[in-house]
Amino acid sequence: MFYANLPPSPRKDKTTMTQKKLPLLAKKKIALVAHDNKKQDLVDWAKYNRDLLAQHEIFATGTTGTLMEKLLKMPITRLQSGSLGGDQQIGAKIAENTIDFLIFFWDPLEQLPHDPDVKALLRLAVVWNIPTACNRSTADFMISSPLMDEESVRLVPDYSGYCARPITITEK
Repeated sequence: MFYANLPPSPRKDKTTMTQKKLPLLAKKKIALVAHDNKKQDLVDWAKYNRDLLAQHEIFATGTTGTLMEKLLKMPITRLQSGSLGGDQQIGAKIAENTIDFLIFFWDPLEQLPHDPDVKALLRLAVVWNIPTACNRSTADFMISSPLMDEESVRLVPDYSGYCARPITITEK
């Protein structure tokens, strides 16, 4: 049973967030991102899953995209390097509903100067209910799911009430 068919769980606070159903096409839009120490892991994973990835539209940040395009011999939409704004570009595409899946092999032992961007990207993936894999095991489960190659639905919180909330400003 696909989780989108389940009723949303009630929130414990005073406001109830409704949810919208967004269609996921059979051809998914997948973002591939990897920190330097994890690029080889992602390349190995992508090479192993090349035929499955070729059925979808792939986006990747900077060096990762260049490596993938060269090794996989398939088209990749390349964005900026993560530290130059590529993580934020992926996050913007998630918020615009242009990315369906995020495969982000990040290094939990390496502090990076653009850690706030990394946290922002992961936060947006959660906010918009994007399936996210941060390691090879999870990526294997995601890409081998029968839902990868069929149309389905993704539940997304309806933030229209949040966006329309009244804002008051007091003059000093």
